[in-house]
Amino acid sequence: MPADYALPVAVPAAPRELSRDEIDAFLRSQRVARLGCHSGGETYVVPVIYGYDGGSVVAVTTEGRKIAMLRANPRVCVEVDEYDADGRGSWRSVIAQGLFEELAGAEVGPALDLLRGRFTSAAGRAPERRPAGPGVVVFRVRLRETTGRAVER
Repeated sequence: MPADYALPVAVPAAPRELSRDEIDAFLRSQRVARLGCHSGGETYVVPVIYGYDGGSVVAVTTEGRKIAMLRANPRVCVEVDEYDADGRGSWRSVIAQGLFEELAGAEVGPALDLLRGRFTSAAGRAPERRPAGPGVVVFRVRLRETTGRAVER
């Protein structure tokens, strides 16, 4: 290899485990999670925009493949990651096993308030209530086993 050749990635560093507080802070700071669903012999991984309430991931979606699979098998894997936020190749990730719960009645309002507050404050505007359209599903994934790792360079 020529002396002036630079590798496209940083030198490997050993990952460290994130503490419970670091996991909670990380989940509160991110916006996109990936849900891994499995039903009928098929696995499906899909991104969702979410809010985190300290024990659950909360999201809104519409009827479709993801919801059909989650209803058939409520066991779900949630993955959230961040790569190279510091420009040095560092990364953090959290993986959690949980249970899908479709929300209804009095549980919907607080879940939507969490999402509204999370995303309108990030956009610098006040939360506004809007009616849910047809086929809208509000759900949470109660996180049971959660682990996190990070590499800082």
